[in-house]
Amino acid sequence: MICLLVRAFVKDYENVKDPEVRQRYGMFSGAVGIFCNVLLFAAKFVAGTITGSVSIAADAFNNLSDAGSSIVTMLGFKIAGKPADPEHPYGHGRVEYIAGLVVAAAIVVMGFELLKSSFEKILNPEHMEFSILSVAILFASIVVKMWMAYFYRKLGKRISSSAMEATATDSLSDCISTSVVLISLVISMAAGVNIDGYAGAVVAVFVLIAGVGAGRDVLQPLLGQPPKKEFVDEIERLVMEDEHIIGIHDMIVHDYGPGRVFATLHAEVPHTMDFMEAHDCVDLAEQRVMKELGCGISIHMDPIVNDDENVAALKKMTQDIIKEIDSSIKMHDFRTTQGPIITNLIFDVVVPFGFRMTDEELITKIKNEITARNKKCRAVISVDKDYIGADS
Repeated sequence: MICLLVRAFVKDYENVKDPEVRQRYGMFSGAVGIFCNVLLFAAKFVAGTITGSVSIAADAFNNLSDAGSSIVTMLGFKIAGKPADPEHPYGHGRVEYIAGLVVAAAIVVMGFELLKSSFEKILNPEHMEFSILSVAILFASIVVKMWMAYFYRKLGKRISSSAMEATATDSLSDCISTSVVLISLVISMAAGVNIDGYAGAVVAVFVLIAGVGAGRDVLQPLLGQPPKKEFVDEIERLVMEDEHIIGIHDMIVHDYGPGRVFATLHAEVPHTMDFMEAHDCVDLAEQRVMKELGCGISIHMDPIVNDDENVAALKKMTQDIIKEIDSSIKMHDFRTTQGPIITNLIFDVVVPFGFRMTDEELITKIKNEITARNKKCRAVISVDKDYIGADS
């Protein structure tokens, strides 16, 4: 059913890397959210009025806040789809994240209001009227919210939208909270014990948890999170398709919003390679990445010595030392300068954030190990941080 709806309402739905198509997905999901949540609000408001249940009324207004969140999401996708301009040369894609943050804040505020009204109901319980219609409305609401969670999750994964996936989580929490309300209503009527206020408090807690979780999910890309490992691996594969490129390092991925990703990296080529030929290889690698991933990229060309046995032996010695210290450390840009007595080994090491040793301790450790194995060698070391991340 979802596939049929997407085909009917999202033009060029398969081209998910196009910002305009992403915008259409966002507008479509927002419209579905508004329609479903307004319908659920109206139905639950009627059910809450009939039964006099604060938990049902709280659940109803939770749906109304979800409808408002859908409006914010639509506006976010609309603005995010605007093209780049002089003030925003990388586009407006991060507005989608900001819209998700506003939605999360609205959910948290609503959760606090529901919690407040529920405590008042606990202190001052009121008589409730049992109604088969109310039970049917709540059951139907659970089914609709389950479908909406699946709907948002599927669309969110299709266009890689953290904001939409956060909305899916919110819908799933609504299923749980409505189930709590339904169970409390049945228990209250069957056992004659009014637990309506307590059920409303449980609903409020679920709403608060969903709001905090949604905020966390959209805040991470705003702060700057490492790219997904699959994306990094695909960039490396496309660049390394050229047999002349020996390796890559210093990759940094900049996220300016969904569909607006830019990367920089260093590509290693043999130092004996013709400069113009090497330049063409790097240009073609950039074009492959842009074509396949829709990712802007700038590649710096690094010539390296790969045909000198003495340099190769010194490099292997250094790599072995680094591996013995910690296998998570990487090395690149290895080169040597040889004097009449001392040979300088010049290289960079890449360490993960939060590494157990300080940069100074690590540098001293590597230098001492190199000198211990070869007294004629001295190390000149620069430390980089791993911007990709081991668990990304």
